[in-house]
Amino acid sequence: MDERTRYEAVSSRDARFDGAFFFAVVTTGIYCRPSCPAVTPKRVNVRFYPTAAAAQAGGFRACRRCRPDAVPGSAEWNVRADVVGRAVRLIGDGVVDREGVPGLAGRLGYSARQVQRQLNAELGAGPVALARAQRSHTARVLLQTTGLPVTEIAFAAGFASVRQFNDTIRQIYARTPSALRAEAGTGLGGGRREGTRAGIPLRLAHRGPYATAALFDLLAAGAVARV
Repeated sequence: MDERTRYEAVSSRDARFDGAFFFAVVTTGIYCRPSCPAVTPKRVNVRFYPTAAAAQAGGFRACRRCRPDAVPGSAEWNVRADVVGRAVRLIGDGVVDREGVPGLAGRLGYSARQVQRQLNAELGAGPVALARAQRSHTARVLLQTTGLPVTEIAFAAGFASVRQFNDTIRQIYARTPSALRAEAGTGLGGGRREGTRAGIPLRLAHRGPYATAALFDLLAAGAVARV
C-alpha cells in the first residue's frame, strides 16, 4: 500500500484500515489509527508506521481519542461498540424506564446526545426506541409463556400504565395482548401448551472487513434441514 492510499484512508477516516497501519503527526507528537475522528492533518506533517510499536519507537505517543495502543478486538479498540453494548445491557436492565435517557448517559459517562448518536449509528435506533422494544419483547414472552394476569405483566415489563402497554403491543404486534396469549395457547389460569416461534438473536464480534455473505454460504452448504 503506497502512502497516497494511506493518506486517503486517513482523510476519509476509513475504519477498515485500522490495524493495517498507523500514522503520526509531527506537529503534535501523537500517533493515531486511520479512523481517528480528529481533524485530518496536512500531508506534509504525516508519517506512516506499520505498527504501534514502530510509532512509539519513533518518539510519538498514543492519541487519547482513538486509542491506537489498544489491542484489536478489545473494548478499548472498538470504543463505540463497547459503549453501545453497555448501553443495551443497561436498557435491558430497565435503566431508561427508571432513570430516563439522562440516567443512562450518566452511567455510561457520556452526554445524552452522544449516547443517542452512537446508538443510532450502530443500531439504527435511539435509547427510547430500544427500551420500548425491550419492554414489548418482555411482555410478549410473559404473555406467551406464563399465566400471569395481563395487568401484572404490563408493570413487570416496565410499562407505566396498562393503557400504554395495550397501545404499544397493538402497535408493534398488530394484536391485542389477549390475542398474543391465545396464539401461544396459554390461558390466564393455564400453563404453557405450545412453544413460541421466537428466534434467538446472537451478536457476534468481528473485525472488518468481513466476508459475511461467503461465510453464510459456507455454513448453509453444510446445514441440516430443520435442525
